[in-house]
Amino acid sequence: MAFDSLTERLSATFKKLRQKGRLKESDVRDAMREVRLALLEADVNYKVAKDLVAAITEKAVGGTVLESLTPAQQVIKIVHDEMTAFMGSANVRINLTSRPPTVIMMCGLQGAGKTTHAGKLARFFKEQGKRPLLVACDIYRPAAIEQLEVVGKSVGVPVFTMGQENPLLIAQKALARAKDYGDDIVILDTAGRLHIDQTLMDELGQIKSAIRPHEILLVVDAMTGQDAVTVAQSFDEQLGIDGVILTKLDGDTRGGAALSVRAVTGKPIKFAGTGEKMSDLEPFHPDRMASRILGMGDMMTLIEKAQTQVDLKEAEKMQQKLQKNSFDMNDLLEQMKQIQSMGPLGQVLGMLPGVKIKDEDAEQGERELRRVEAIIQSMTKQERAKPAIINPSRKRRIAAGSGTQVEDVNRVLRQFNQIQKMMKQMMGPQKKGKRGRGKLPFGLGDIPPGFIK
Repeated sequence: MAFDSLTERLSATFKKLRQKGRLKESDVRDAMREVRLALLEADVNYKVAKDLVAAITEKAVGGTVLESLTPAQQVIKIVHDEMTAFMGSANVRINLTSRPPTVIMMCGLQGAGKTTHAGKLARFFKEQGKRPLLVACDIYRPAAIEQLEVVGKSVGVPVFTMGQENPLLIAQKALARAKDYGDDIVILDTAGRLHIDQTLMDELGQIKSAIRPHEILLVVDAMTGQDAVTVAQSFDEQLGIDGVILTKLDGDTRGGAALSVRAVTGKPIKFAGTGEKMSDLEPFHPDRMASRILGMGDMMTLIEKAQTQVDLKEAEKMQQKLQKNSFDMNDLLEQMKQIQSMGPLGQVLGMLPGVKIKDEDAEQGERELRRVEAIIQSMTKQERAKPAIINPSRKRRIAAGSGTQVEDVNRVLRQFNQIQKMMKQMMGPQKKGKRGRGKLPFGLGDIPPGFIK
């Protein structure tokens, strides 16, 4: 995941601060030196790292902070606030016109994920009740038109194509078609290059002049590090962009581009691509991203993800089951499917405050979930409803049916009992002195502090 190394370095630095209790100015300056090194190692632009640390230091060495009862917490809050400010303070939405259709022109270099994210953006708007139209304006890259058609089909959005016609003519015809058919958002998937050249910029400039798009979004690959900032600067200077979509934030990247793009170009990051699925697109919230970088989790995004996946009526039924303590294996299977639909396990758990999941642990957890799913699906309806009736012969049958061992079945039954106890704790009042945190099931680590009230 992006920012993992930065998060670890910052967490270690702040841990040292907390251990000191009272802080001296020299303690803060030493910590800020480590923060600066951590930012540079994460591929944050040198000037951005320098300015960010200077802004933090100026506020952190004040008497109010050093003389407070919790100076380390005050310093962390300042770091969070300044990081948020450098990334843009608040989420900046797409500028939707009051007289549809809204035209969004996607641009960027080849390989950044422009075509895929045009589809993701179309899906995002479709879920909001809009009628998006994808337009194939990339006539140069082999199979670019076919790729957009596949993407459009996967998200249920129409794709306008005219083969190898002039891209400007394609855009004009698509706009006329959108007006005729009532499409309220037109997304132009324009051509990219392996590097910026004048021919590309001239073509994009012609489309911009003739079509007058309401939004020009630059798609930037977060894994290119400082090159992402250079690309953003070049496109902004020659074309004038309105915002950035940062892709591959789920990859093994140092993540510095997210901290640098806004500060260097002044243009907001509007969306972040967080995975390979068409649903893996999030509106970019600087305050939430700062919380993730500092290891504070991101409960708001997690809640929003859950809201898009969970049926309200089903959620009410589950609430009633929990209150009646009638949660069974069928419910566990349904919950597991919902968790899997929210994205990679490590990404989901990483949004919980205090939960740190390594990549190898997340992969192990994914495998374990699939194994548990196979075991539960090998049970009869009666066994899922009443796991207590599962005797040794039933265990052998379930193990054979799921391609696992009897020990695996026993472990799943133990973990189910553990989950039931956890549900009891979450739904009922806690006895005094019984606030042990316990473990998450399937070997995924400790329950975060405050997660069980």
